[in-house]
Amino acid sequence: MTKTLRYGYTTGACATAAARGAVLMLRDQLLLDEVDIILPTGETVRFRLHGQELCSDRARCYVIKDAGDDPDVTNGAEIHAELTLAGASNGETVVIRGGTGIGRVTKPGLAVPPGEWAINPIPRRMIAEVVNEVFSIHCPLLTAQCLPLVPHVTISIPNGEELAKKTLNSRLGIIGGLSILGTSGIVKPISSQAWTDTINAAVDVAVACGCKTLVLSTGRTSEMAAQKHFAAASHAPEPSCHKEGERSHKKILRKLSDESFIMMGDHVGHALLACERRGIRNVVLAAQFAKLLKIACGHEQTHASSSQLDLSQLRKWLTASPRTSRFVQNTEHANTAREVLEATGHDKTIISLVSNRASRFVAQLAPRLRVKVLLAGYTGEVLYFR
Repeated sequence: MTKTLRYGYTTGACATAAARGAVLMLRDQLLLDEVDIILPTGETVRFRLHGQELCSDRARCYVIKDAGDDPDVTNGAEIHAELTLAGASNGETVVIRGGTGIGRVTKPGLAVPPGEWAINPIPRRMIAEVVNEVFSIHCPLLTAQCLPLVPHVTISIPNGEELAKKTLNSRLGIIGGLSILGTSGIVKPISSQAWTDTINAAVDVAVACGCKTLVLSTGRTSEMAAQKHFAAASHAPEPSCHKEGERSHKKILRKLSDESFIMMGDHVGHALLACERRGIRNVVLAAQFAKLLKIACGHEQTHASSSQLDLSQLRKWLTASPRTSRFVQNTEHANTAREVLEATGHDKTIISLVSNRASRFVAQLAPRLRVKVLLAGYTGEVLYFR
C-alpha cells in the first residue's frame, strides 16, 4: 500500500504565524500557545507557538518548521519573530527586517534588491497583513503614545547561518543566512520545487549580472571540472578561428564569472527552458557519461529513467554504425554507463556519438539555445568539450 505523504509549511508561513503570535500577545498582553493564519491558497492553518516572551513594549515567539515528508535542511528550524513599536520613515505601516540567521541579498536578479534582507515579497506581504489586521483593532499601546509609532517585526533563525551552508544561497548572492521563502505557504512532499526555484533564481541572477553563457552541470564533480577547464582557458592565448561567430563565442567562454555556473542536478529540461525563456543563447552542458547518456536518450529529468533502458538505446546506436559496432559487446553485460565507457577505454567515437545525441535533444527541446557539451570524467578531468 502506498503511503500518503504529508505536506509541510514554508519558512514564509512559519514566519507569518510567529509574527501573528507576537503581535497578538503584545496587543492583548497575554501569552498564546497557538495561532491561525490564512495561507495564500485560502487555507486556514493552525501553528503551535514556542518560546513565548512578553513585556509591556515587546513580544516574541517562534514556530518550529515542519516540512512534512519533504527532505529540507530547514525542517525543524526555529523561525522566530519579535515585535516592537518604534518610529518609521517612508510612511511604512509595518517595518519588516531580518535578524540572526537571515541572509542579505548581494546580487541583482532576485525577488528583492541587493542590500535588502532575504525575505521574499509574498512572505513580507503575509507578515504585514497579519500585523496590520491585528493593529486595525483598538490597540491601547498605540493610542497611549504621543509619538507616531508603528510595529517593527524582526524575523530570525538562530542556526540559519549554519544551515545556509548546506544550500546554494551564497552562490545566489544571499550571504549570512537563510531566505524566508514561499508562494503558497505549503511545501509539497518529495517535490522538486525547491530545486527548480533555485535554478530559476540562479538564471535570473546570471542575467542581471550580464552573463551571456551559462554552464549547466548535473553535479558538483562535473561543475568543478568545467570551472577548472574554463579557468585554464582564460589564461590561454587568444583563439585563431576562421569563423567570427566561433571566435566571439570562444572569447565569451574565456570570461565566465561565478554566476555563469548553475547546478541543475537532474532538472535538465527545466534548466534549459529557464535559460531559453530568459533570453540566454549560449549554454554549456556539463555532465558525466551516465547523465549525458540519459540526456541523449531524451530524459528531461535524469533521475527518473532506468539505466538498463538507456544502455539498450546505446546498444542500438552502436549497432547502427560500422565505426562503433565493435563496442556492442561492451554493453551486453554492463550494468552501468560508466562501466561501458571505461571498458571501451573512453573511446572518442562513443563519446562523440552520445554528445551529439545530447546536443540534438537540446535543439529539439529549446531550439533557440546554442549548446556545447562538456563531458567530465569520474575523477574530475575533462574528457570532451565541443
